[in-house]
Amino acid sequence: MKSTILCSIILASCLLTGCTENSRTNQFGGDMKIDLPPGEVLENITWKSVGGSTSSANLWILTRKREAGEKPKTHIFHEKSTYGLVEGTVTITER
Repeated sequence: MKSTILCSIILASCLLTGCTENSRTNQFGGDMKIDLPPGEVLENITWKSVGGSTSSANLWILTRKREAGEKPKTHIFHEKSTYGLVEGTVTITER
């Protein structure tokens, strides 16, 4: 029994560490933090599947230069999944 649990933990660890942060957040939920370069302002954010696969996705971020007088903000994007079981959060911080 103990060896089965240990094998399961090792297997899960290997699978999760083999994924990129994008993939883990997109597939399994969790939190991801992104700091934009100084002077950049967030305009839009979206996931794009790679090769039609839902198991691999790239995060695309649209930014622009900060205008005079604009202050940096923090944006928090929450995923709302169908059943509410696996939901992720992406936090984008402007500097």
